[in-house]
Amino acid sequence: MNLSELYDVFVQTDKAFRMQHPEHSCVCTDTRACEAGAMFFALKGENFNGNSFAEKALQLGAAAVVIDQPEYAVSDERCVLVPNVLKTLQQLAQMHRIAWGKPVIAITGTNGKTTTKELTASVLTQKYNVLYTQGNLNNHIGVPLTLLQLTDQHELAIIEMGASHPGDIDELVNIACPNVGLITNVGMAHLQGFGSFEGVKKTKGELYDFLRQNNGAIFLNEDNEHLCQMALGLPTHTYSMKNNTAEVQGKLLNCRHFLQMMAVVHGQEISLNTQLAGTYNAENVLAAITVGKAFGLSLELLKRGIEDYTPTNNRSMWMDTGRNQLIVDAYNANPTSMEAAIENFYQMNLDQPVLILGDMLELGEHTHNEHARIVNLLQEKGFENVMLVGKAFSELNAEYPTYTTVDELYEYLANNPMHQQHILLKGSRGIRLEKLIHLL
Repeated sequence: MNLSELYDVFVQTDKAFRMQHPEHSCVCTDTRACEAGAMFFALKGENFNGNSFAEKALQLGAAAVVIDQPEYAVSDERCVLVPNVLKTLQQLAQMHRIAWGKPVIAITGTNGKTTTKELTASVLTQKYNVLYTQGNLNNHIGVPLTLLQLTDQHELAIIEMGASHPGDIDELVNIACPNVGLITNVGMAHLQGFGSFEGVKKTKGELYDFLRQNNGAIFLNEDNEHLCQMALGLPTHTYSMKNNTAEVQGKLLNCRHFLQMMAVVHGQEISLNTQLAGTYNAENVLAAITVGKAFGLSLELLKRGIEDYTPTNNRSMWMDTGRNQLIVDAYNANPTSMEAAIENFYQMNLDQPVLILGDMLELGEHTHNEHARIVNLLQEKGFENVMLVGKAFSELNAEYPTYTTVDELYEYLANNPMHQQHILLKGSRGIRLEKLIHLL
């Protein structure tokens, strides 16, 4: 069976599957979630081989099973052998996106891409039927799985794209074929994979490269000089917190708890009472508004889209636990986002400030210097009540209490509970600071 024939199988299978499951694609990669009538793709990973589950998927009633190892083939016309299952999945997703034919918005960046994607989706769904990336499905597997969920009912797609190595974005844009794109920013992250800040810029810039070659346009933060240099020659929709010539302009009003700001769109001001913690989210809000403006939303819908969004993913969350006030931003961390979080916490001028900071992972040879720089920043700001978690912070012999693992800090907090404190939780996901929330 060639690729075109397999795509025809997908189209027919998806149509039949959605008669029973309207909200779900027929594609599955895990037999534990494989329902009768689905297509099972036997992906491989470091600790699993989907080929070994092919027979089970057939027993569960799969309409088709796609494998790439002949020894797992079953004498059944539903079993399809291909050279590479992952490549086939990606090619089918590209074919499906092209056949669908409507606008795709690609969003990437070092910091803020998920929040910007969620805000943009909240805005655009005020007017359109939008498919957008769920959870962390932003890689070489997640992007094609998302695209294969597109139906005729969808009017727009928002595809988040993550990267940790050179070439990652180039791979994803060639699958998703976006019409417009947005890079939130470029900063010091995944340096173990990228090697340097220039490596970060080059990889994120692969989105701009694709759009240049395919007559696309971008949404540009004019306050970011790196992005402005990278965007030369591209049609742009602009936003800025500083430049009053940008299409969309913003002004901070208050961020004592939640971010409150003003946006100027079409020369008219709209006040925005967001449910986000952190002034650094202002540019994410402006980005979403700029996208919404380009797609024809009214001021009323823009405002509603921003104010309706409530973060639930350990990103920029303000929480009143009854015992303490928390800012939870523990889904991810890198030097750029860590510095922004600390600066924002300092500017809030809160009573009883406490910082619980976890290691920033995947920094490679930059690990020691970047963690030391964060400790120096804490000292410069005069923070006294700080708790550090992780191997990298532990190796600095800092003046602050340090815990090698979150479990060590958990035990301390269980025996020494905090009350009436304002607490910032910020660290890489692998440190698992969210385990502390219910103690606080």
